[in-house]
Amino acid sequence: MGKDKLLLDYQGKSILQNTVDLISLLPVFQRLVVTTAARAETLALPSGVSEHINPRAELGISSSIQVGLKAATGTHFLFLNADQPKLTVIDIIPILEAVKENPDKIIYPIINSKPNSPTIFPESFRAELLTLSGDDGGRFVRDRHPEYCLTVSPENPGNFDDIDKEEEYYELI
Repeated sequence: MGKDKLLLDYQGKSILQNTVDLISLLPVFQRLVVTTAARAETLALPSGVSEHINPRAELGISSSIQVGLKAATGTHFLFLNADQPKLTVIDIIPILEAVKENPDKIIYPIINSKPNSPTIFPESFRAELLTLSGDDGGRFVRDRHPEYCLTVSPENPGNFDDIDKEEEYYELI
């Protein structure tokens, strides 16, 4: 995009701030945000959300995953991308609910026959997730374990769109 898309305005706040506010509303054990020091300066952290600075963000998404997993203490880890500004609590609840009956599964939404985010990983995948490098994200672990995957079909699939291109941002606003 040529600019930091997470700092673009969406409904009067940055896309990143909207995601942080969403995290604060989720019925989960622990809420944390991994970000850069520059982005952290722009955030207002809601109560119950902890911030963790990734000092090596230039190494790719895997470095953010490592920072987050080292700080996380729960039995499951929800990977929520900050560039899905239309997501709501109602969109994420079915993913969280699926864990209750399937605690050993990697759970994610399927949209147009394709895997999407956010994704929940059980604790049993922590060590493997910590071995990721570069821009390898959770999908690399997910794709290695199809036998552990469980998908959910969201009621509002358009809310899961991410913003990667300038045109997509202008369609959003």
